[in-house]
Amino acid sequence: MRKILSNVRALHGTEQRYEPRRVDVVIEGERIAAIVPGGSATDGECIPLDDCVLMPGLINGHQHSHEHFHKGRLENLPLELWMHYVRAPRPVKPTPRQVYLRTLIGALESLRSGTTTLVDDVSLGQAIDPAAVDAIFQAYEDAGIRALVGFSMMDRAIVDNFPEVDSIFPSPLLAQLRAQPRPSPDAFFALLESELARHHPQHDRVGMLIAPSAPQRCTPEFLARCREFADTHDLPVIIHVQETRLQVVTAQAFYGKSMVMRLAELGFLRPGTSLIHAVWLSDAEIACLARSGASVQHNPWSNLMLGSGVQPVRALLDAGVNVSLGSDGCASTVTVNMLNVLGSAAAVSKIRGDDYSRWLSAAEALHAGTIGGATALGLGSQLGAIEPGYRADLVAYRTDAISFTPLTDPVRQLVYAERGAAIDSVFVAGEAVMRNGRLTRVDEGALLREINAAYEALGAEFDLADESVAPLRAEMEKVYARAQALQANWQPHPAKLAG
Repeated sequence: MRKILSNVRALHGTEQRYEPRRVDVVIEGERIAAIVPGGSATDGECIPLDDCVLMPGLINGHQHSHEHFHKGRLENLPLELWMHYVRAPRPVKPTPRQVYLRTLIGALESLRSGTTTLVDDVSLGQAIDPAAVDAIFQAYEDAGIRALVGFSMMDRAIVDNFPEVDSIFPSPLLAQLRAQPRPSPDAFFALLESELARHHPQHDRVGMLIAPSAPQRCTPEFLARCREFADTHDLPVIIHVQETRLQVVTAQAFYGKSMVMRLAELGFLRPGTSLIHAVWLSDAEIACLARSGASVQHNPWSNLMLGSGVQPVRALLDAGVNVSLGSDGCASTVTVNMLNVLGSAAAVSKIRGDDYSRWLSAAEALHAGTIGGATALGLGSQLGAIEPGYRADLVAYRTDAISFTPLTDPVRQLVYAERGAAIDSVFVAGEAVMRNGRLTRVDEGALLREINAAYEALGAEFDLADESVAPLRAEMEKVYARAQALQANWQPHPAKLAG
């Protein structure tokens, strides 16, 4: 089906150049076919978008749908204390329908805030439920968003992700935590094999990727198996690396070197691989990443909410490292709004030194949230630009909205002022999944009511899950305090202001 998005003002090409002259953007099937003067295209379904600014859809390279029911439950905890509430010793076990509804929370908010592609790094809990997996994929199919689903994979007990636990934790509690059930490596890879034919990101709107959770959560053998599977099947890879200072000293204790250098030693760093967070980085690590072709993902809002620090984005860009953006999960961020991420990425860079020429610009933040995200996922010639041949994942913003009034620089106004209220239409693979401010594929009001009811039905279970964390948290407080006193034997860029 041929569509014409008529009389728009657009950001053009991979350089995302704004031109105020009106154009028609012609879509053939799932891709942009042509960009012609406004009002000149006549052969096809005309979708009038007069005076809208047309921008590439944003790419959220990192969220966790298993956290959507944790929205607003936690605040003011560092990662190493907060994370146990999301993976509680007494887990909440939702039904497949509840998993479906939970997944839609992120999908709907994403579309309503200009995101057309998201990466869902979802934990499947203590066992793999095929019906729950089907529910996750189906939610994204139904919403109409482009999604890459990764199953957060690890083969080490969570308690063993931290240094010195044998000398800190009481033996009975340590044994109990190590005995917690988790999917086996074979179970994970059987799941990946079973989904591969239907969910490949190169040809399916709802695809998958490989998501080993973090180096300290995986054995070298497991990481090698993840690397081989991704390479064999041409799949992108994401992995959490050096998010916090505690992870820096953990790497020193575990490997005698940083996690970045450990991954390089294992041959894990390659193009199409994204290091999520990567807040605490040295110049040597940045140079290593540049040589490898791996991407680094900036999650500024999450890093602020968890007190993890500020990534050295300018140093990464100067070295030639591709930088993408992600929201992270609602348990820490309360939102997956990528416009919020764009704004916080550009703004927080301005606390790093007085040389204002090195602060991140709005245009650089938008590039990271579109083309940078596509490059990280191995889709660099397909997503993130308004250019013939690219997939038609596009967002039209009304310029009569307060965030664009008066209209001076639409990129700056998008990044610093707009948070989704001005969105008129969203197109994914050429389909209008939002039109005139309304989602077209789902009954949003009915779904929100059902989601609220589903969460209310699970509320007591979440309270019990939180209570089960108390013994673990008491010991983790000691781990955290001891690690804070340890010194790293290499010097990363400063990521936090002195307290």
